[in-house]
Amino acid sequence: MRDSSQPATGPAAGQADLERDIEDEDFIEEASAKGMAEIETANMALENGTDAVKDFAQRMIEDHGKANKKMQELAQKHDLDISDEATLMDKAKAMTLQVRDGESFDEAYANNQVNAHEQTIELFQRASNSDNADISAFAKQTLPKLEQHLDMARELAEETGAAND
Repeated sequence: MRDSSQPATGPAAGQADLERDIEDEDFIEEASAKGMAEIETANMALENGTDAVKDFAQRMIEDHGKANKKMQELAQKHDLDISDEATLMDKAKAMTLQVRDGESFDEAYANNQVNAHEQTIELFQRASNSDNADISAFAKQTLPKLEQHLDMARELAEETGAAND
């Protein structure tokens, strides 16, 4: 058995981070803001992207819209105190896509989607350990879809050349 007074190192250290508890309100708040950011960024992609990017973006709007609706229902059911929609939108805008000089919109969007989904998967993995059965179940049910989105985002990054950056 490892001495718990020693800091965790190696691959197990990352796993330990995923097992940290997250408060249900914090999960719903952060996940809702991330979902709104996904939708806002996807709307930008519908205006500026190529056909492949637009197809991916439409899927993100549909899937993240459904997830956000479910999170609102969970927050109401469990009387979780989360920010109002305007505050969540402000948080979401801080997470939205920034196109760097010399980078095409498609590259920027694909890179953004890979990073965003990696972070969101980590958040949902942490929430899957919630003591709240509804939130844990929602997180566990949503993870496969998020992992599918990450795979799709990685493919999109390869197609757009973003993976070579």
